[in-house]
Amino acid sequence: MSHNSITRRFSALCLGVLAACSSSADRNDPDAAAAPFRVALLTPGPISDQSWNGGAYAGLQRIRDSLGAQISHIQTKTPAEFEENFRQYAAQGYALVIGHGFEYQDAAKRVAPSFPKTVFVCTSGRATAPNLGGIAFAFEEAAYQAGMVAGALTKSGTLGLIGGTQLPPVVASFAAFEEGAKRERANARVLTSYIGNWDDVSAAKEQALAQLTQGADVLLQNADAAGLGVFQAVRERKGAVVFGSNANQNGVAPDVIIGSVVIDVPHALLTVARDVKQGGFAGKVYELGMRDDVVRLEFNDQLAGRIPPAVRSRVDSVGAAIRAGTFRPAASDSPVLPASAPR
Repeated sequence: MSHNSITRRFSALCLGVLAACSSSADRNDPDAAAAPFRVALLTPGPISDQSWNGGAYAGLQRIRDSLGAQISHIQTKTPAEFEENFRQYAAQGYALVIGHGFEYQDAAKRVAPSFPKTVFVCTSGRATAPNLGGIAFAFEEAAYQAGMVAGALTKSGTLGLIGGTQLPPVVASFAAFEEGAKRERANARVLTSYIGNWDDVSAAKEQALAQLTQGADVLLQNADAAGLGVFQAVRERKGAVVFGSNANQNGVAPDVIIGSVVIDVPHALLTVARDVKQGGFAGKVYELGMRDDVVRLEFNDQLAGRIPPAVRSRVDSVGAAIRAGTFRPAASDSPVLPASAPR
């Protein structure tokens, strides 16, 4: 037998052994040949807002880093784009597609039945199906505490609320803020304005200036990117303070932000994604609030000295009662409006 013939037979034998080993390894490790875990995120606004959308993108990155997921993100602007992108991601084999906002529910309900292998999740939503779920943030719990602080700090007796649009979660949080404020100051007057969108910084600034002109000296904004205009307005009117929202915005304008009503969106999204990857997802609503340390009021250390210790103690006591399940702001029981409300 020639040297070349022996070499060819030896090589073939080695390849056969390697193939057998590889086949055996694949049989013993079902994940070896599994498709990659792919997660997509749809946001209604820019992820540079340092608020609602930025928090969701940070959550998407945490899913990538913690679960080894392949990720994708797109900003959508119209309901037609909601449905179009849900369908495209599902058709591409994504395991989880997240619509970041109450307004995505209708599109998700229409698309989910056509793609049973993809899980659709809408934050601030309550729609459910076998492969559709929601994440409900109890934002109103920490908003109530912020209202208590506002009611105790106001010198004029007038407070301001500025939102993007009248989504039910925003309306509920504003009601809780007013409820908390009147716990501290029964005759507090609360001004409420909605911009009509979530990214018009100039319009938000104008609304804030109008409220400040009417005497408001403590404001809460829940307006995503537009909220930056509220901070600008408060900076121009000395003596007033404002609360940030959704993310810890204390560092955005530390000279006027007294604290932030924070939603730990990254933690919430990772919780759901882990369930999906492990096969433990069942169409349901994840109820997350202060008891889960997903919602909390975070004070700005730079301005914390303006809050009297007695007020801080009362606010902390309410927080403890909420976490213990012995107290709920009345706004928590507000009716949920149709999912078609625009963002």
